[in-house]
Amino acid sequence: MAVLLLDQIRVPLRSFDLELTLEAERTVAIVGPSGAGKTTILRAIAGLARPQSGTIAADGETWFDQARKIDVAADERAVGFLFQDYALFPHLSVRKNIEFARRHKADEYLERFSIAHLDSARPAELSGGERQRVALARALARDPKVLLLDEPLAALDSRTKTGVRRELQELLNELSIPTILVTHDFEDAAALADRVGVLVDGRLRQIGSTQELVARPADPFVASFTGANLLHGWAGSSNGLARIRLEDGTVISSADPAEGEVVVAVYPWDVIVGTEAPHDSAVNVIEAPIRTITELGNRVRLGVGPISAEITSESLHRLDLRVGQTVFASFKATGTRVVS
Repeated sequence: MAVLLLDQIRVPLRSFDLELTLEAERTVAIVGPSGAGKTTILRAIAGLARPQSGTIAADGETWFDQARKIDVAADERAVGFLFQDYALFPHLSVRKNIEFARRHKADEYLERFSIAHLDSARPAELSGGERQRVALARALARDPKVLLLDEPLAALDSRTKTGVRRELQELLNELSIPTILVTHDFEDAAALADRVGVLVDGRLRQIGSTQELVARPADPFVASFTGANLLHGWAGSSNGLARIRLEDGTVISSADPAEGEVVVAVYPWDVIVGTEAPHDSAVNVIEAPIRTITELGNRVRLGVGPISAEITSESLHRLDLRVGQTVFASFKATGTRVVS
């Protein structure tokens, strides 16, 4: 299987240097806030941004090596690049866009992406999902050794996004080439990638499977980015548990050892909401009014005091919950993670 290797890449940016070592065999997603350096990684791999140092190699072929003065031109690198805005040529038909690299006829890709009926259409006539399919077809028609995806779902509306994400997930599962996907959306990364790296100010805070990032976030930023509530407080030990007094005076327990000022992560799906206090002494309880109710399909996100909880729509209606109502949000000590 082909391998993409970035070894000690360093690219000066405006406020910091991007510094990265990364290996990819299948799909790796890089997530992080805007301006973290995510797109610069793709541009460096594609030969559109020149690192100050380090090496880039794909399938045993060196594309960049500062020490050996190797810098393969962008058009000579076997890279398929899906740009955030898709970058289709507006004056060319779908067929001619796909055949732009002049490596293959478009027919196979028109059929593969179910866009044969759009053969002679121009990009302006296409929907967002159709434009993405054409851009992917064009990228793969180059016979790439590496596929680069820059915010592949960001330009789509929420209705289109669900279907296109499923199609993209199926495509990436079929491909046997290294793929680097960058996004600010952890949910997209979790759905599409085998491994996810969290990039902040040009450096990877943590990389691993989504399960590893959620189970053992390296720091508060990673925990927050993966969807956790962050609770600040002061910890001391009691009966083998860390007892943490939060900023509002509530005391909770964690199975993680902790002393002094700490940040605790609690994921919304680990929180149970009820209208009566639980009788289990092993759980943490926050009693507070409901601040917000946000319905997301068959799931509902509740803001309760300092935390968010995720429940089913059925639970929302069964409990007759409403904004302003005081409820009990509970979670186990083993469901907390001390992250600093």
